[in-house]
Amino acid sequence: MENGKIIVIYGMGKGKTAGALGKGFNYLGGGKTVSIIQFLKGSREKATFDVLKKLEPDMKVFRFEKHLVRFSELSDAEKEEELKNIKNGINFAHKVLSTNSCDVLILDEILGLVDRGIMTAGELEDLLKCKPENMDVIVTGRVLTENIRTMADEIYRIDEE
Repeated sequence: MENGKIIVIYGMGKGKTAGALGKGFNYLGGGKTVSIIQFLKGSREKATFDVLKKLEPDMKVFRFEKHLVRFSELSDAEKEEELKNIKNGINFAHKVLSTNSCDVLILDEILGLVDRGIMTAGELEDLLKCKPENMDVIVTGRVLTENIRTMADEIYRIDEE
């Protein structure tokens, strides 16, 4: 049986989500099932979300946030409301990992949850430790903590130019 990997795509440059999706498409081409959980994106990128939904059931995409704008653009009251939705997304990620319900799980912008204090680095580490042996998990975000770095099998840094 093949051992799964933890793959990190991080940095200040644009293209982290695109890189993760590209890897996801490669897995699809290899007959694997892919689930994507997106965080901090808001729902304004609906056109991209709709295109990805067309790839179901082989690629499933989930967004738990309800506001149209990104988390950073919300008022304090809206952030409080959205935090509940984000926590639902984190709980869903736990469920996907614990039930081994896909071959590849992409946690898009989950590193941003640590940056914003929504999730601690320890909570993210614990989540990644739940990864089944045969599942690959791809995480994206701007900042990579040292502990997540040591857990990663592959790391890709995307910088601004």
